[in-house]
Amino acid sequence: MLGDPVRRRILELLADGEQSSGAVTAVIRAEFGISQPAVSQHLRVLRDNGFATVRPDGARRLYAVDDTALREADAWLGRFRRFWTPHLDALATEVARGKRQRRLAARDDDDPGVDP
Repeated sequence: MLGDPVRRRILELLADGEQSSGAVTAVIRAEFGISQPAVSQHLRVLRDNGFATVRPDGARRLYAVDDTALREADAWLGRFRRFWTPHLDALATEVARGKRQRRLAARDDDDPGVDP
């Protein structure tokens, strides 16, 4: 279901806040070159699977993220976090170390009293 890049992109758009179907369609058509009916089908799949909600607003239909299915996916992924969390922690440590080294190097470059 979320393996489809169009559906993932629609969810990204909706994560920024409620969007009209026209606004979603405009972005998806520009980025993926698919028709309005195809975008509507993707929106329906997201709705039917609990990833999006829709509400009427006059003639418009406004879509938003429904976090129910996302919470279920997050709970399921929880079993696997132990595989990547240590790697992400190590990456964060290396990034912090690199920032510190750059900050110290910049400070040394700015201080003329320090010999290279």
